Amino acid sequence: MILEVKNLVKKFNGVAAVDDLSFGVEEGTITGLLGPNGAGKTTTIQMILDLVTPTSGAIEIFGLDMKHNREKILNQINFSSPYVNLPGNLKVWENLATFARLYGVKNIKTKIDELADFFGIREFLGKMTSQLSTGQLTRLNLTKALLNDPKLLLLDEPTASLDPDIADRTRQLLRKIQKEKGLTILYTSHNMVEVEEICDRVIFIQKGKLKDDGTPDELVKKYGHKDLNDLFIAIAREHSHEN
Repeated sequence: MILEVKNLVKKFNGVAAVDDLSFGVEEGTITGLLGPNGAGKTTTIQMILDLVTPTSGAIEIFGLDMKHNREKILNQINFSSPYVNLPGNLKVWENLATFARLYGVKNIKTKIDELADFFGIREFLGKMTSQLSTGQLTRLNLTKALLNDPKLLLLDEPTASLDPDIADRTRQLLRKIQKEKGLTILYTSHNMVEVEEICDRVIFIQKGKLKDDGTPDELVKKYGHKDLNDLFIAIAREHSHEN
C-alpha cells in the first residue's frame, strides 16, 4: 500500500465530516474515491495533503507517517482540482515555473514545454492566468500537478469543464503515465462512465464512513446494478433518505 488511511476522524464543531474511515491505495493503481456530495471526500483529500489536521487517526504515505514526515512526503505527491485557483496576476508560464522551483524540478523549461504541448496550453503560456477560460485553467492545473513527476497524484474532478477530446486525451495520458512510471492516482469524480474506464478499483464513502470498496465490476455485481452510475445513484439516494 502506498497510501494507508487508518481510523481517520475529522470533526467540525463536534460534527464528524469523516468518521472512523480506513482504506488503502495500492501502488501503481488508479483508485476512485467516490461518494455523494457531503460524504467526506474533500475533507479526506485535504487531510491526506495535510491541509486539514485530523481530529484522530493516522495517515501513512510511502510507509511514512504524515505527522512526522510531512516535507519528505509532500515533495513526492501532487494535487489537481479545477476548483483551486492559481494566482491570476501571474502569467501562465510564471505560475508553472514558480511551482517547478518549489518542487526542485530540474530543466524547468523543458518540463514545462513537454507538458504544455500535451495539454495544448503552449499558445497561452504568455497570457495572464486570470484571462484563461475554465477549461484552460483545468488543463493548467493538470500541467502543474505533473511537474514534479509525483509518485502519488490526487485528482479532484480532473476532467471537469474539459471538452470531450481533451478529457479523453487526459485519461489516456494518466493511464500512460501510470503504466510507464508506476504512478499511483487517487481520483474523485462524479462521472461514473469515466471512473469505470480509468479506475482499477473504487472506494465508496457515505456520511464519512467506508461504504464498500472493490473493482467497478465487483461492486456492480455485488449490489445488482447494471453499471456504476446506477450504483452511485442508489448510494446517493440512500444517503439523502437518511438525512
